[in-house]
Amino acid sequence: MHGICALLDELLPQSPHRPHAALIKYVTDRPGHDRRYAMNITKLATELDWKPRHSLATGLRATVQWYLDYPAWITAIRRQAGYQDWLNQNYAKRGS
Repeated sequence: MHGICALLDELLPQSPHRPHAALIKYVTDRPGHDRRYAMNITKLATELDWKPRHSLATGLRATVQWYLDYPAWITAIRRQAGYQDWLNQNYAKRGS
């Protein structure tokens, strides 16, 4: 979360939402929500000779930049029939 906010602060210096980390709102987790996600890619590396092309930092930067470069894509998603209903169904009851 904070990494994305730091990138937005850097890439959008004129944003009225700076610092973006101030927008973070902690909410109650849904029942059964995992507290931690961890992956061990050792087997991928040793058995398949696979390694990631990008580090987390470079991949995150590229992803954030893509969304900033294509605002029309986000607008199209928001205009899709049922999108607002989906948001309400999945997020309206989440309290802090």
